[in-house]
Amino acid sequence: MSDNILKKEFNKKDVERLRNLVKGKSGKRTSQGIGYTKKQQFYKVGDTWKENCRTWTIKDGINHNITRLDKFKKAAVPLFCPSCKNIMNKQLDPHYFKAYGACLDCTKVKETKIKNMGEWDDHKKEIGNKEVDNMIKEYTQFMKMKMEESNDGFVTEAGEIEKWKGGIDKERAEEALREGIEYLKSLKK
Repeated sequence: MSDNILKKEFNKKDVERLRNLVKGKSGKRTSQGIGYTKKQQFYKVGDTWKENCRTWTIKDGINHNITRLDKFKKAAVPLFCPSCKNIMNKQLDPHYFKAYGACLDCTKVKETKIKNMGEWDDHKKEIGNKEVDNMIKEYTQFMKMKMEESNDGFVTEAGEIEKWKGGIDKERAEEALREGIEYLKSLKK
């Protein structure tokens, strides 16, 4: 019976596998695989690419999936305040987060420190100027959108298509845009 075991011929692969087991290298390969190898792509921070019907990017060294909801995620209010890590469950917390990036309590503490340091007037001017800059940006976007609109036709509530003649006087609209921006800039302090 022991003669049958010794008559078996060992392949080189079997001997290598046994050596690896004895040396404690149980996961090491004993032969080279043959077949298809996928070409590896290396990306840098900020690159975007499409793979398996998904769009990817790298931020801070981590791969992120880009989805249709990313804009909504940025606009949404988080559950916890980024400053104090408390739950943002007060009624005004979402409004204060959108305006100041923190909950109502953190904003009160910050503004109290600013008042105690005697820089309250400068802080109010800075907030007012940011609001004016935002209004200028929104007004410019609105006017450019209106100037690019087509007036070839309009669908009424009844489903009828009305054809209109005339159009937007782009020179007059651009002049109104410039005047509007100048007026808004005059509001800055």
